[in-house]
Amino acid sequence: MPRTGRPKAELILSDEEREQLLRWARRAKSSQALALRSRIVLGCGDGLDNKTVAGQVGCSANTVSKWRARFLESRLDGLVDEPRPGRPPVITAEQVEDVVVATLESTPKNATHWSRAKMADRSGLSKSTIGRIWKAFELKPHREDGFKLSNDPQFVDKVYDIVGLYLDPPEAAVVYCVDEKSQVQALARSQPAFPMMPGMPEKRTHDYVRHGTTSLFAAFNTADGTVISSIHRRHRAVEFKKFLTKIDAEVPDHLEVHLVCDNYSTHKSPSIVTWLEKHPRFHMHFTPTYSSWINQVERFFAYVTADLLQRSDHRSVRALENDIRAWVKGWNENPKPFVWTKPAEQILDSLKRLLQRTTGAGH
Repeated sequence: MPRTGRPKAELILSDEEREQLLRWARRAKSSQALALRSRIVLGCGDGLDNKTVAGQVGCSANTVSKWRARFLESRLDGLVDEPRPGRPPVITAEQVEDVVVATLESTPKNATHWSRAKMADRSGLSKSTIGRIWKAFELKPHREDGFKLSNDPQFVDKVYDIVGLYLDPPEAAVVYCVDEKSQVQALARSQPAFPMMPGMPEKRTHDYVRHGTTSLFAAFNTADGTVISSIHRRHRAVEFKKFLTKIDAEVPDHLEVHLVCDNYSTHKSPSIVTWLEKHPRFHMHFTPTYSSWINQVERFFAYVTADLLQRSDHRSVRALENDIRAWVKGWNENPKPFVWTKPAEQILDSLKRLLQRTTGAGH
């Protein structure tokens, strides 16, 4: 008489269980182990014996028996691995706090800032552990940013004035941010560049020959991003007055003109003052000292530098000037106004917090 073995408990799947098992079996992000267990239970739910299911899914009959029993005992929860306790952490909260506080409030001997190696020697932790702690708390001792606080006695008033122009410009008026990008050099690299290739960036020589300089005068329209520009070999009051005349010619007569400028002496020379008196629709708004960040034309100049000048190779000033004119023309074909979002109060609050952190002032 053939052996029939121990009778198997009947495994019946509900519709919800079958749908979940099918998702686990098909989903690309499921673990391979969970997908296999789901296929095992689905086969058993179809009434197949353990040996047949094992042949279909490619595992042993004992594995099928194990997961059949686990499912009958705990249903879907029985197929999911319980989280393993793992190795207990060997770094205490006190050690982490010590590293963070030391990074923020001290410096190593004979050095201006902490490195992973120096902090590892100090704390007794590994360099990789120090790196993970710094990453978790977003600490980067090897980096620094520069800043210079304005000493302008009218700083607050000027910030309110200029930010007010950006956020709430006057009616029947146009606002231009104006400045000169002076001493733009025509540089000829001493050797041709090696072009970019897969796995290798473009390579340029560090040495070059200077062929002269020029200056880009720009007026950035804060409303639509268009730019009025001129190029002059020098940047004296004479050239600035010519540029103002060009702005006057290009802006419709019925509009008032508000110009945001820095405190460069050229912008305040007697000849410019006289010109402004003869053109009463022009209104000058001077930025606070050491506050070029508030003048939007500086962001425009950054695009000129990154897109054109940083890798330029010009054998003459005229060639450089032609390329700058072409670049500005291309910009004006698809201008990009900058969206100013911070009100004056928020800017002043940020500066107050910076003062409190650095000097304890600003109360």
